[in-house]
Amino acid sequence: MSPWTSAVGTPQLARLLGSSGGRPAAAPAVPGARRVPAYRSLADGVRLLVLEGRVPVAARLPAERELATALGVSRTTVAAAYEALRAEGFLESRRGAGSWTAVPAGSPLPTRGLHPLPPEAAGSVIDLGCAALPAPEPWLTRAMRGALEELAPYARTHGDYPAGLPVLRQALADRYTARGVPTRPEQIMVTTGAMGAVAAICRLLVRPGERVAVDSPSYANVLQLMREAGARLVPVAMADGLAGWDIPAWQQALRAAAPRMAYVIADYHNPTGALADEEQRRRLAGAARAAGSVLVADETMAELSLDGPVGPDVPRSPDVPRSADGPGSADGADGTGYAARPRPVAAFDPGGSTVITLGSASKAFWAGLRIGWVRAAPDVIRSLVAARAYADLGSPVVDQVAVAWLLRGGGWEEAVALRRAQARENRDALVAAVRRHLPSWEFAVPSGGLTLWARTGGLSGSRIAEAGERLGVRVPSGPRFGVDGAYEGFVRLPFTVAGAVAEEAAVRLAAAADLVASGAGAEAEGPRTYVA
Repeated sequence: MSPWTSAVGTPQLARLLGSSGGRPAAAPAVPGARRVPAYRSLADGVRLLVLEGRVPVAARLPAERELATALGVSRTTVAAAYEALRAEGFLESRRGAGSWTAVPAGSPLPTRGLHPLPPEAAGSVIDLGCAALPAPEPWLTRAMRGALEELAPYARTHGDYPAGLPVLRQALADRYTARGVPTRPEQIMVTTGAMGAVAAICRLLVRPGERVAVDSPSYANVLQLMREAGARLVPVAMADGLAGWDIPAWQQALRAAAPRMAYVIADYHNPTGALADEEQRRRLAGAARAAGSVLVADETMAELSLDGPVGPDVPRSPDVPRSADGPGSADGADGTGYAARPRPVAAFDPGGSTVITLGSASKAFWAGLRIGWVRAAPDVIRSLVAARAYADLGSPVVDQVAVAWLLRGGGWEEAVALRRAQARENRDALVAAVRRHLPSWEFAVPSGGLTLWARTGGLSGSRIAEAGERLGVRVPSGPRFGVDGAYEGFVRLPFTVAGAVAEEAAVRLAAAADLVASGAGAEAEGPRTYVA
């Protein structure tokens, strides 16, 4: 049996090495910095690609001669790089079978998605890997107590509700209706988090080899889920800054590629923080309808407005000041403080045949409450429910009752207001710290959501992430959010730390950037202990 399970072609590996700065013989990043040997630069580039998940483990690499020709280096350079990788545990070889990627014994398998560190690691590492905040107490405890008080009728049943509890479906339908999108309970399916919703939609709509158009950049875990479903991703670049979608680019992509599905994040886009305006939503829904593509709108960040209104024609609360670091005024054009949040994308699909909406309690409330949902036409919901029999059968009943309890007046609005205040404080602290310690980094400060998309001053985001992990700060690099190696010059910073921790995170990132700029990032000393 072959020891490798996939293969990386020579042109593909050369392209990936170029995007990650891993081609050998690169000039020093800063004047006076020492030059890294060509074989070392190549070995570090391959190692980074493995650690980032862009080259899978157990993937056969090109033969030495082929790769040397593609990169324009000697075969000796490639042979030395492969030997260094073998010595470090990132490559295995066997005569007649070639060489394939590996990870050192005891190391976790790399992934292109995002995953949190275990809580016990929090003492030594500042984790900026996931955009998730602690629970908004006392609302979580109250919701669970309320759920237990209402649990008895459900406990007398089998407990499987593939479409979701009727009481939660009704509460979610009422919420959409209040936002200007009339919705019936039969248009709702409750899922196990937003990722459960995306997975269910992909199982129903996407066959291996079919095209799926996506924002570029987009949410890393969704991109990876779609890759594993066999989708052919069609990236469509976002507009500059926080301007939302590039509608002409989307119209062109939908006409040319005719994707089966398009996945977009309209509200406080992850990772850029952009907010699509109503005209963009109207035009994209129309373009998808004309192309015959299903438009999946991810609303998981929709309630996390940090500077602007929190709902249609809702005035700013007098005790919530506008952030000094925000991108602009949240006041209405007439100066009264009133402005309407854009309507959901589904509001521009009156027939209900084009737009599928997904939402979640994970970002607005707490990631540990694994409840998401899908809003779609009743026939789509019936198909999703029917397909669930061989997936997870249903979502946890207690969690569903807790979310329903919150939505029916148990404290959802108060909890989300607390979440907004936490995220706003964290955002302002992080932005100020990054501006102090990394003045060459460029970013636009979003008015909502949980993420900042930062350009890293011409340095490799992957190398900064790797150096940062050794220096006690964990941050995801840009290529995790792109297709085929895009966004090497970016990192994503979540609004999850404040105060002294935000300051220390920026200090450690600055130290990581200095290592990369000096050419010493790949050979920095091992883990250090910090007191955050």
